[in-house]
Amino acid sequence: MDGDKRRQEIKNMLSNTTPISAAKIAKYFNVSRQVIVQDIALLRALNSNIISTSKGYILNEGIRKQRIFEVCHTNDQIADELNTIVDAGGRVIDVFINHKIYGEFRATLFITSRRDVNDFVELVKSEKVSPLKQLTDEYHYHTVEADSEEILDIIEKELDKKHYLARHK
Repeated sequence: MDGDKRRQEIKNMLSNTTPISAAKIAKYFNVSRQVIVQDIALLRALNSNIISTSKGYILNEGIRKQRIFEVCHTNDQIADELNTIVDAGGRVIDVFINHKIYGEFRATLFITSRRDVNDFVELVKSEKVSPLKQLTDEYHYHTVEADSEEILDIIEKELDKKHYLARHK
C-alpha cells in the first residue's frame, strides 16, 4: 500500500471516538511505529486536526462548541467533576493552569466517558503523581467540547450546582 492511501486509511481510523495508539496503527499496516508518527505529522501538515492523547491519536473534526471552565476542587472530587462533564454530554479536551511564575501548563486529556474518567483517576493514583491543580491551590481550567452550546450550558449549570466552578471559592 502506498503512503497516500495508508494516510487516508489512518485518517478514517482516527475519526472513531476512541484514541488509537501509533503502535496499534503500525501493527495494522505492518509498518514501524515511526512510519505512523511520520504519517501523522504529514496529515497534521495538511491541516488534519489530529490530537495526541495519552491513549493515542484521535481526529478532532466536525463542528463542535468549546468552553473553558475555571474550576476548583479537592483530589477526592476529581472523578465526580469529570463524570459530571461527561454525563452531561461533554468531552474534557485538556486541563491547564496559569502559574504566577512559570506561566501556562497544559495537558491533553480527551476524556469522553466514565471509563476514561476511571482510567485517569487510577493512573493518577497508581503513578502517585500530583495533578496540575496542586500548583495553583486547586484552581485549574478545563477546555470542554460538546455538540451544542445548550449542552455546555447544562455542564456549566451542573458544575455550578456542585460548587466546582471557581467563582464559588
